[in-house]
Amino acid sequence: MNPAAHPIGVFDSGLGGLSILQALRAELPAEDFVYVADSGHAPYGERDAAHVIERSVAITRYLLARHHIKALVVACNTATAAVTHLLREQYPQLPIVGVEPALKPAAQQSCTGRVGVMATRSTLESAKFQALLASLQDRAEFVLQPCDGLADAIERHDTPKIEALCTRYTGAIGQFGTQPGEIDTLVLGCTHYPFADKQLRALLGPEVQLLETGAPVARQTRRLLHARGLLQETTAPSLRFYSTGHPERLQAAVRDWLQLDAPVELRSIE
Repeated sequence: MNPAAHPIGVFDSGLGGLSILQALRAELPAEDFVYVADSGHAPYGERDAAHVIERSVAITRYLLARHHIKALVVACNTATAAVTHLLREQYPQLPIVGVEPALKPAAQQSCTGRVGVMATRSTLESAKFQALLASLQDRAEFVLQPCDGLADAIERHDTPKIEALCTRYTGAIGQFGTQPGEIDTLVLGCTHYPFADKQLRALLGPEVQLLETGAPVARQTRRLLHARGLLQETTAPSLRFYSTGHPERLQAAVRDWLQLDAPVELRSIE
């Protein structure tokens, strides 16, 4: 089989990676994708690093062995910080794309020089994030907010809790706006959080920029595939969805967020 015809693997601890898949499909409409939601072990952002590494390695092995993926997108900030360097060492021939909070574009785009960052506690405490933050300290003031429970509320489609947590965490960050001293840019540092866009917009108004990572990840994936001659040219791309727990949640999210009526298969991955 032509290697270019193999699918791209995408995984997250649950539903949040659908925001990355959405951007990937827009950038690479001819590609086949296999998406794994590790919902039986979600959310990664509230697990220890050893657990995240173990799950990420198991899912990567599964995607390679069962689906013969040509590239891997780690659609989770926590997993990216914990395991992408290990996966690249273990699978040097596999193009691997991770995600990271959009601090660099936020520093470039902010007019007030004050940027809020909403992310999981694990992401904010990771060495990878701290190194990124240190490299940008002279470009903007970043106000960091761990958002315990928000990814899980989004995972469960718990709208009242999403609204309550967004209200609590944006209030804790500080004053948003476009005046001097106000925060005019908010980085969504978890792939789940774009699906709380409606609630965040209602709280912050249209002038505050919300930055996520889907589009840059999709462009980087295209660059890597192009460099290796692996871009697909089919006109009938396929999508396959698997979940390690609560497949009905993933199916509902695919329907509601991606406007796709696609089956989801329950799959044990160890």
